[in-house]
Amino acid sequence: MIWGLLIASLVVLLLLGVPIGVALGATAFLLIEAFVGGSFQLAVTATWNTFNSFTLTAVSAFIVLGEVLLASGLTSRIYASVLPLFQRFPGKLMHTNVAVGALFGSVSGTSLATAAAVGSVAYPQLAERGYPKGSVVGLLAASGTLGIILPPSLILVIYGATQDVSVGRLFLAGLIPGMFLAGAFMIYIVIRAKLSAKWLPESTETSTWQETILALVGLWPIAVLMMAVLGTIYLGVATPTEAAALGAFATVVMGFAFGTLTFKRLLEALTKSVVSFGTIALIMVGAAMLTQVISILGLPMQLTTLVAEMSLGKYTVFLAVAVIYLVLGCFFDGLSVMLMTLPLTFPMMMAAGFDPVWYGIAVTILIEIGMITPPVGINLFVLSAISRGQVSVAEASRETLPYWAIMLACLGIFTAFPEIITFLPNWIMN
Repeated sequence: MIWGLLIASLVVLLLLGVPIGVALGATAFLLIEAFVGGSFQLAVTATWNTFNSFTLTAVSAFIVLGEVLLASGLTSRIYASVLPLFQRFPGKLMHTNVAVGALFGSVSGTSLATAAAVGSVAYPQLAERGYPKGSVVGLLAASGTLGIILPPSLILVIYGATQDVSVGRLFLAGLIPGMFLAGAFMIYIVIRAKLSAKWLPESTETSTWQETILALVGLWPIAVLMMAVLGTIYLGVATPTEAAALGAFATVVMGFAFGTLTFKRLLEALTKSVVSFGTIALIMVGAAMLTQVISILGLPMQLTTLVAEMSLGKYTVFLAVAVIYLVLGCFFDGLSVMLMTLPLTFPMMMAAGFDPVWYGIAVTILIEIGMITPPVGINLFVLSAISRGQVSVAEASRETLPYWAIMLACLGIFTAFPEIITFLPNWIMN
């Protein structure tokens, strides 16, 4: 009865086009009225607990950091610094999309900001040089997903805060998988360039090693931000929340001093940050209310008991969870999927014997895949818009399929060898 009402309410509300946060909250109220005696105080407590979390205040600071970085014009400087490095490699400038996506993602914390910032700079330059537009957009969409696994990741901050997992450990855990994925993308580009000689245009652009090294000096803004955000956390100088605020402040200063940031652009970036945080906050409140009710009704324990009685292996349980995420990722954004499902999947995965830090990275990768999965793959729409309609969402979807498969294959490797994820946090923080 409870499960039926829970599922039916969510499905009906979402099909009616109700915002996800409202749908989650309304379902929570329905379950409260039906099974908990109408205890309105539960909803109030859940909302208060959500916004009274010190760690979660980092979310707003990371959003500001990403938006200001996008508005500052520093991305153009970073992209120009990386260009000469890859002119000698098979695949040439296509590698710059992956490298800059990883670098930008390592300070912005969001996939959307990474895809938009790198895409707005890279697409015009590569299109002008005759690179296949569909391939460029597909790779930019996939590279943008690196922004939510490489620290500091907004998704990992929210996962850690809501599931009581160390954000510092999660940040460390995301480093090797993020670089692993970036390396896998680059290997695919090399193989495709070798097998298809006509895939990319001939290029006569060359740079000496001296010119290349001098150009790489232009990456210093990234180094400053990484030190401000990640360095302060791991040196024990700042909490993730304080580091996020310091990173946002450093971005504003560098944007004015060395970028093209103006007070008008700063105001626009701050306005976009408020809107973005408002959207996320609504989802978080609805999810928190539903989580509270689900916990009181004992649904996670029921699900865990059912899985135990079925004697399913731990990897079978994870496979079922992965399929759920992949299906839901076709229709909802990653944050919504995570907050909707964690109240049920997290206790189930912990009961199956998985490490909470490992599961956080696995969930993040599944969310990454959703970012480039139609019909709601947000990165596809962002990059298609940046191309001004020259590349359709359908074409972008086709071009991202190889990267979709690569991410899924990498997740399989991380499942078979979980130490790839857990080694760094266990080594440094134990």
